[in-house]
Amino acid sequence: MDLVKKASFKAISSTANFAINKKKLRGFLIRSMEKRIYSDLIKENPDNRPLKVQEDKYYMARSIFRSIERAVEKGNLSREAVDGLLRVFLGNVFFGGFYKRMEYVKKYSERPPVFLTVSPAKKCNLRCKGCYAASGAEFNESLSWDVLTKIIDQAKGLWGASFFVVSGGEPLLYKEDGNTILDFYEKYNDSYFLMYTNGTLISKEVAGRMAKSGNITPAISVEGLKKETDDRRGAGVFERILKAMNNLKKAGVPFGLSVTATRNNIDVITSDEFRDFFFKEMGAMYAWIFQYMPIGRKFTLDLMPTPKQRARLYEWEWHLMRKEDIFVADFWSTATGSDGCIAGARPGGYFYINWDGNVTPCVFVPYTVDNINKAFKEGRNLNDVINSGFFKDIREWQNEYGYKQPADKHKNWIMPCFIRDHRGRFLKVINKHNVNPADEDAAAALKDNGFNQGLIDYDKEMHELTDPVWNEHYIDSE
Repeated sequence: MDLVKKASFKAISSTANFAINKKKLRGFLIRSMEKRIYSDLIKENPDNRPLKVQEDKYYMARSIFRSIERAVEKGNLSREAVDGLLRVFLGNVFFGGFYKRMEYVKKYSERPPVFLTVSPAKKCNLRCKGCYAASGAEFNESLSWDVLTKIIDQAKGLWGASFFVVSGGEPLLYKEDGNTILDFYEKYNDSYFLMYTNGTLISKEVAGRMAKSGNITPAISVEGLKKETDDRRGAGVFERILKAMNNLKKAGVPFGLSVTATRNNIDVITSDEFRDFFFKEMGAMYAWIFQYMPIGRKFTLDLMPTPKQRARLYEWEWHLMRKEDIFVADFWSTATGSDGCIAGARPGGYFYINWDGNVTPCVFVPYTVDNINKAFKEGRNLNDVINSGFFKDIREWQNEYGYKQPADKHKNWIMPCFIRDHRGRFLKVINKHNVNPADEDAAAALKDNGFNQGLIDYDKEMHELTDPVWNEHYIDSE
C-alpha cells in the first residue's frame, strides 16, 4: 500500500465519528470502503492471486461492511458500539498499523501477523463434549495480568496490531490482580476484540459494560438450535444463551455466533430456520463456523464433517456472503478469503497463546516449542517466538502450497488446513522439531497410528472431491 492509498484510507476512516447519526454519510463511508477494496483486490491484484480468489475476498469484506451497516440501520447498537465498529474496527483494524508493519518488513522481509488469539484462562463453567481446549470448572491455569498486557503491548508496538481474539476456557471467568477481562478490553480502547464465549455469564450488567466500552463483539457458542446446543453443552444452556443475546441486543452490543460444525448438525446449521432465527430474529451480525477438529477432550474422527458435507458447507457459506450479504465464514470453506492457512504467524495471519503461556501455531495445533512466560523472563519478545524453526517450517509449507505462488500454480485452498487436510506433511514438521504437546490428548493423538492414517485417508478423499472444483472455478477460469 503506497502513501496515497494510506492517505485515502485515513480520510475515509476519519469520517466515522461524523457518520454515526447521519444515514447518508454512513452509506457513503461504507460504499467508499467497498470501492477501495474492490479496486485493490480485483483491479490491481498486487499479489497475483487467481481472480476468483480476489472476488471471494471482496464478497467477504462486503458482507462484513453491510452486516455492520444493517446493524446500525436497525438502531439497536449503542453509540459507543457504532463508534467502535466504524472508527476502531473499520478504521484502526482494516486500515491502521501501516507504518509499524513497514518497520517489520524492513527487518524480516515479510509482513507480520495481523492478530493473535489468546486464551487467558482455562476455567469454564460448562464441560462440553469434545471441547478442543478440554476446559472445565476444575482448571485454574491462567496468564498473569502483567503477561497478558505485555503480549498486547508488544503486538501493538511491533506490528501495529489492533485486533485481538480472546478465547478460553470461558473468558468472562478470567480474574488476575483484581482485573477482569472487561477491564482488559477497557484498557485497550483503541483496539477491537472478538471474544468467544459460551454466553451464559452475560448478564444485563455485563452487557451494559460491553456496550459502553464499544470495542467488543462476543461470538456466542451454539451447536445449531435448542436440541443440538443442549445435547453438547448441557440441558438449559440454549435458553441461557438466548437470554444473553437479548441482554446484548437491548444494551446495544454487536454480537455473533460461534458454531462447531460436526457430522451430526450440518443439516441444521445450513437450514433456513437456523439462518432466520439467529440473523433475523435474534439479531446476530455474523457467524464463525468451526468444523470439528479431532483434538482435545475425547478426540475422534467420527464427528468430523464428511468431505461431501464440507462441500455443502462451502456452497452455503459463499451463497450467504455473495447473495445475502451475511457474513458466515470458516477457516476451511472460505480460506480463499484469507489466502489459505493463516497459522504459524504467517504474514497477515495469526498464532495462539494459551493459559499456560504455550505458544502454538494455531488454536487447533496443540503443539509448542516455546512459552511466552519463559520468553519474557529471558528478555525475548513476540518477534523471537514467532520466528522459531517450527513456525518457519509451517510458513514454508504455506508458501509452497499457494501463498507465494503465481496464480496458475496455486494449490487447492478449499482444503487449506495444515493439521487436518495435510496430515502427512504436518507429521513430518512435528517430528522434525520435537515439539511439546500442549496436553495429554495432544500427546496421545501423535501416537495413535490408526487416527493419523484415518486423517491421511480423509485428505485423499477431500482432494478427489475438491481438486476438480478448485481447478475449474479458480484456476482454469483465469
